[in-house]
Amino acid sequence: MKLDILTPEKNLYSGEASLVQLPGVDGSFEILNNHAPIISALGNGTVKFKTAQGEQKIKITGGFVECLNNKVIICAEGGVAA
Repeated sequence: MKLDILTPEKNLYSGEASLVQLPGVDGSFEILNNHAPIISALGNGTVKFKTAQGEQKIKITGGFVECLNNKVIICAEGGVAA
C-alpha cells in the first residue's frame, strides 16, 4: 500500500509499506493491505512501518491518519526519524 507521512514542515516518508503501526489516542493499532476505510486521531508516539528495506520508525507528536483504497496518509504535528 502507499504510505505518506507529512508534517507542516516537510514530507517525512513517501513510498510503499506492507504494515503500518500507529499510536492512536486510545492505544496503538495497525493498518494492513486492504484495510477498511478509517480516519483516526493520533497521539504522541512512534509510527512503525515495514518496507522492502525493513522496519522503519518515525516519532510523532500527534496528528491524524486516513486510510482509503490502500493509501495511508499520516498528517503529524511534528516528527523525527527514530
